[in-house]
Amino acid sequence: MVKVTAPATTANIGPGFDTLGLALKLYNEYTFEEIDKGLIIEGCPDIYKNKKNLVYRSFVAAAEKLGKKVDGLKISMKLNIPVSRGLGSSSACIVGGVFGANALYKGRLTRDEMYELAVMLEGHPDNISPCIYGGLTASLIENEKPYAIRYDISNKLKFCALIPDFKTSTHEARKILPKTIDFQDAVFNLSRVAVLLKALETGDMEMIRIALKDKLHQQYRGSLIHEWDEVKAICVKGGSQAIFISGSGPTIMNITKDERFPVRIKEGMSRLKHNWEIKMLETDNTGAKVEIL
Repeated sequence: MVKVTAPATTANIGPGFDTLGLALKLYNEYTFEEIDKGLIIEGCPDIYKNKKNLVYRSFVAAAEKLGKKVDGLKISMKLNIPVSRGLGSSSACIVGGVFGANALYKGRLTRDEMYELAVMLEGHPDNISPCIYGGLTASLIENEKPYAIRYDISNKLKFCALIPDFKTSTHEARKILPKTIDFQDAVFNLSRVAVLLKALETGDMEMIRIALKDKLHQQYRGSLIHEWDEVKAICVKGGSQAIFISGSGPTIMNITKDERFPVRIKEGMSRLKHNWEIKMLETDNTGAKVEIL
């Protein structure tokens, strides 16, 4: 029996569209156990207790790469990452399944090899990279091969996630984006990504605020997030201007050093039509972990 712990992730981080990602201290746990035959899945909604389950499908893909046939498997889940909220729940499922198969079958896939397989299953690397390697990552794909590099990030920075009671579709969030962009907009984002990475390392809040600005996706995706403008106004009034959409949304993320920031925005957030959970998170610097039980 093995257990895989996979962290939540936030991607894009303002101007770093489809490139930047960060692992957070909010975790899903997946326990895998061989049984005689069949499939048992515990700890998730009934609709996912079948062979279409993303954790199971990822487990099977990794097993096939190892030359193993999955005859019987029990998967127990402890899920803390909200689904379809822009916090990397699908990446955690994929990483959980891939790491679980490699550990249960005593495979010899390296972390980098499991990374390649997980990216192939997910289709893009921005959430997979921090989920596997931890910390702040930048990713790219060259000749169909994914690469990731880690950056240092100040331990003084906290991430206040505002998680609503509604979901957004990643497919819809991509469909709303323009097919072409202005050259100046591309330069705008490139310059801010370069500055943002150093600002996150040093913890320079003024530079973080400036460098989080984006012209590629947030102005479009914001239209899919109920109360987007109202939430931003509440955050600014509460002392934060370092605000970005987490992944494709709808979670809205604040970067802050103020431990009391959640208290400062609580009353304003409570007056909104939708229910928004306020959750302070720190950076996870470890990435996915495996335990042999």
